[in-house]
Amino acid sequence: MNKNSRIFIDFVYLAQKSIRSHPLRTILTSLGIAIGIAAVVLLTSIGEGIHRFVLNEFSQFGTNLIAINPGKAKTHGASLGVFGTVRPMSIDDAIALKKVPYVTAVVPALQGNAEIEAGNRRRRTTVYGVNHEMPAAFQLQVAVGKFLPDDDPNNPRAFAVLGSKLKRELFSGRNPLGARIRIGGVRYRVIGSMESKGQVLGIDLDDTVYIPAARALELFNRESLMEIDIKYAQDADLKEVIAGISRIMTARHGDDDYTVTTQQQMLDVLGSILNVLTFAVGALGGISLLVGSVGILTITTISVKERTTEIGLLRAIGAQKYQILVLFLGEAIILAALGGLAGLVLGVGGAQLLHLFLPALPVYTPVMYIILAESIAILVGLLAGVIPAQSASKMDPVEALRSE
Repeated sequence: MNKNSRIFIDFVYLAQKSIRSHPLRTILTSLGIAIGIAAVVLLTSIGEGIHRFVLNEFSQFGTNLIAINPGKAKTHGASLGVFGTVRPMSIDDAIALKKVPYVTAVVPALQGNAEIEAGNRRRRTTVYGVNHEMPAAFQLQVAVGKFLPDDDPNNPRAFAVLGSKLKRELFSGRNPLGARIRIGGVRYRVIGSMESKGQVLGIDLDDTVYIPAARALELFNRESLMEIDIKYAQDADLKEVIAGISRIMTARHGDDDYTVTTQQQMLDVLGSILNVLTFAVGALGGISLLVGSVGILTITTISVKERTTEIGLLRAIGAQKYQILVLFLGEAIILAALGGLAGLVLGVGGAQLLHLFLPALPVYTPVMYIILAESIAILVGLLAGVIPAQSASKMDPVEALRSE
């Protein structure tokens, strides 16, 4: 065994002996780091879980969607929205947009709230005005019957398709096909019901009814659609699709009084917001780490004072300043690493227990977060131990031996 190996073993022995000689002090010091790491892991797990949940919810309809809204979102730095529109967005605009290259579905859309009557049952719910291409654009499935037919877009028949929850509330176990209902006082015939889709970002897609867009414009007394949704081929050139949309809309409106937003843009904005949220909750947990680092600094400083004679003896038998520095830094790092490991167990375990008792709360702990958390714990120990270790390494060996 060479000299360097022997020295390393001796320092490991001295470090672990010092830590084991004060078990309560070691536990309390490591506990500060453990609580900090546990807080960071738990909070970032919740933040990352929410991040993934929202993005999954938002992208479940696909990522090859484009939304066109009336009004220019930004004009000369000012947000105008619908107040900046020159012409209402019409069903004829949606028909014209079918000529855009690579477009596979175009859905004129608006929504509102109305009372639905079926026999002696009434229920107020969300009404979506769309067209026959809605299922293809948003990956929706019809459970019973069929979706809205390909009627004359400006003069469609009074047909309605029910969401699964609305069907259950209005008809219980009965078959709704062919039944007559009233939506806002106007009679419609039910031709289908949808498969359950659940909630998407807090919106219950099952407690709804779909009617033709032209009928919805009349029902809600609106001149303009709220949105035109476009689905394009997965392998299409997005820039070419957007250019085609802009060309047709500008030609029809005489100006770019509309806003084109791609699904990827929406996901990018949403992702950046959620990243900030995850970082913020992680930073809150980091405050506990700061407290833990103060604990290591305090205990290491006390340890240096208590072991002054030992330091003098080590220097007297030939230990170099850097070796004394490494000894005390090593002790601080070991304390932090032990606390970090305990914190990981508490944080990951706490996240899983939280999800077990609250299944609706999304929790996800990436492996990278675990590695990063332990690395941060070690770094905290290193930084907290620098000042006491330097103090120990600079001691005069003669003066240190006299301190006894």
